[in-house]
Amino acid sequence: MEGNIVLKPDLIGHIGNLPVTNTLLTSWVVMLVLLTVGFLASRNIKLVPSGLQNFFEFIVEGVYSTVEDLAHSRAKIFFPFIITFFLYILVGNLMGLLPGVGTIGLNEVHDGKEVFVPLFRSINSDLNMTLGLALVSAFLTHFFAIKYLGLKGYLSKWFSLNMFGVFLFVGLLELVGEFTKIVSLSFRLFGNIFAGEVVLHTVSKIAPWSAFFVPLPFYFLEIIVAFVQAAVFMMLTLVFMVLLTEKAEH
Repeated sequence: MEGNIVLKPDLIGHIGNLPVTNTLLTSWVVMLVLLTVGFLASRNIKLVPSGLQNFFEFIVEGVYSTVEDLAHSRAKIFFPFIITFFLYILVGNLMGLLPGVGTIGLNEVHDGKEVFVPLFRSINSDLNMTLGLALVSAFLTHFFAIKYLGLKGYLSKWFSLNMFGVFLFVGLLELVGEFTKIVSLSFRLFGNIFAGEVVLHTVSKIAPWSAFFVPLPFYFLEIIVAFVQAAVFMMLTLVFMVLLTEKAEH
């Protein structure tokens, strides 16, 4: 990687009034990859799967069985969103480790200095992206809670006519806890991916004479982190959905 790792993604241009950053550009590539691979895997579906179809059926069946074990009758409703989170985050994390991400870019002049601006950057090293994912997760969780419990049942999760004293305090804490879930989801994913980016950048700077061999163990570690963080985000979202769509006990 060239230059320095910074928290803020680099601006590479505009589409009308929309600022396009390198993380946003990478997210479009991730979506294109998922759509292309999904099309190729499902265009000639066979009764006895093989190749790409077999690989995707393995992933789909594994995720669906996990969702079904926790959500039961709600599995078919939750599953499309849960697997979308998993695949999008996983592919985004892995794409950030590909050669050229962070090293292919343009040299631009800012304040009289030539600055290297990478065209691509790991999407989840951008807090805007992870916060957006966390907000979508929270919105879906509360949407499904209202869908399954009704508005009255949903509100009874936080408030009731019998709430006073310590029960009112606990209800308010539960409400605050919903906001901390957003912070937790976004910062956990962002922190792990950004930290890995910094580690790889630092190692390549320490040993430029062996920039291929020395970072290899760290790349393997980051591949594991990519899977783990995608799975953690998926599982936490699923658990939050299951818990919030269950009827409140008084």
